Amino acid sequence: MRARRGLAIVALVTLVAACGGSSNSGTVTPVPPTPPFSSVQQIRLSQPSTFAAGCDGVPASGTLYIDTAVEPSLAANPFNPMNLIAAWQQNRWSNGGSQGLMLASSVNGGTSWTLTTAPFSRCTGGNPANLGDYARATDPWVTISANNGVAYALSLSFTGASLSPGSSSAMLVARSTDFGVTWLQPHALIVDPPNPSGAQFFNDKGSITADPLNASFVYAVWDRLTSPTSGPSYFAFTQTGGSTWEPARSIYDPGPSGQTIGNQIVVLNGDVLLNVFTEIDTASDGTVSSLVRVIRGTYNGTTWIWSAPTTIAKLQAVGTSNPANIVSVSATLGAVYVAWQDSLFSMGKHDGIALASSLDGGQTWSTPVQVNADPNVQAFTPTVNVRADGVIAVTYFDLRNNTAPSASHLYADCWMVTSTDGGTSFSEQHLSGSFDLQNAPDSEGLFLGDYQALVSSGSGTPFLPLYAQPALGNVVQTDTFISFPPSPAAAAAALAFTPRAAAAGAELTPEAQRRVMARTRLVQAQRLRGR
Repeated sequence: MRARRGLAIVALVTLVAACGGSSNSGTVTPVPPTPPFSSVQQIRLSQPSTFAAGCDGVPASGTLYIDTAVEPSLAANPFNPMNLIAAWQQNRWSNGGSQGLMLASSVNGGTSWTLTTAPFSRCTGGNPANLGDYARATDPWVTISANNGVAYALSLSFTGASLSPGSSSAMLVARSTDFGVTWLQPHALIVDPPNPSGAQFFNDKGSITADPLNASFVYAVWDRLTSPTSGPSYFAFTQTGGSTWEPARSIYDPGPSGQTIGNQIVVLNGDVLLNVFTEIDTASDGTVSSLVRVIRGTYNGTTWIWSAPTTIAKLQAVGTSNPANIVSVSATLGAVYVAWQDSLFSMGKHDGIALASSLDGGQTWSTPVQVNADPNVQAFTPTVNVRADGVIAVTYFDLRNNTAPSASHLYADCWMVTSTDGGTSFSEQHLSGSFDLQNAPDSEGLFLGDYQALVSSGSGTPFLPLYAQPALGNVVQTDTFISFPPSPAAAAAALAFTPRAAAAGAELTPEAQRRVMARTRLVQAQRLRGR
């Protein structure tokens, strides 16, 4: 029987390669330089790449952006709050994925970091013997067990283009028992070997969640395309602390004309899991639509039984320079919060940040409200976290300071809003910016990542955002930075505002609906062209 205790927070949302089953030799502790743009204390994690030329072992396909670090993930160790573990993509390709995933650990609350790798791809030591014999890796995600501090890192590792002849992919998870300094050989949750006539499946957008109630249980979830328009949610779990994993299986299939993306697990009391995701449906007439949805899983002592989906809201994003139609979810104290970008609040003119909540374990949901502080500008890529004491935080990028639009510059800033009253009011803090998004890698759009990271380590502790931002000057380069903003109480004098609801009965105009549909079709195409 799984232990039941008070619910710990469920948060949402590597440099020297080695060979063999572990990729841990030669780790370094960099001295972080003072970064540009900082509005608060800020430390750079990523460092210049040391990957050898041609380390991926295949002819170049696309443009390789060396010294780009994007799409970070971050976990705080409930067992040891000073321990943080991060991951990100290093050296992004224009047509999807990166040369490798980098991993970093801190044992002093983020002041300094040790960089290392796991053999998720050839450039970080992957080979046939350790299961990491892939040209590229993407979609990093890390989590840490609350009971014993064991860490888990998840990678989508692949070679070749999506659903193309000869391509192959796997969802790989590695484990660390020493606070993220070294990593054991990965375990393959699912493997699709090369198929000369064409790949039949495409695994995408994985996430991994350690159970805060029982160190033996860890959950991984992702979507698995079977065609350009269809693909179910897949799920795998361990009940042995990662030493073995139950076979991966489909837990929700939207049908031959539906697919999911951005699946994320949160754990509730009473042996209940929630899987929150975006569903994209294609109608017989070719029209497409998106929904933010959730399914509930209950444990029967052997496996998980999943409910039919509940719809949280329509997803009506029209897109920005690099939109991510992926939700972010966090839960504590019996409340679950979901954030995403949506254009409903501006009636289809531009995207803002939507937030909805559930107080009954995901069975019913509040009407979404807009929580980005400036409602008149484009805002995108939200990440939500709720502390154990119920304080809510949401980070995002916006374009408020892009006051002189041009083809050569696109200025963005990173922000955090917090609420200490359950979402009735918020205060805004500036984290970083302005920086020029034109210095981000062009990977099916200017790419900082489909997601960023935000964690907290307990009641009253500061929120810790980890995000990618471009370099100064006229060079394509991005790095990952962790910020140390003041606590919400200390920031009480910051800009305060009330979240905004859409007008009652608001519906997008036909023209705005066409823009939403065009954006959704682009998301479908982008995920096939570039992971």
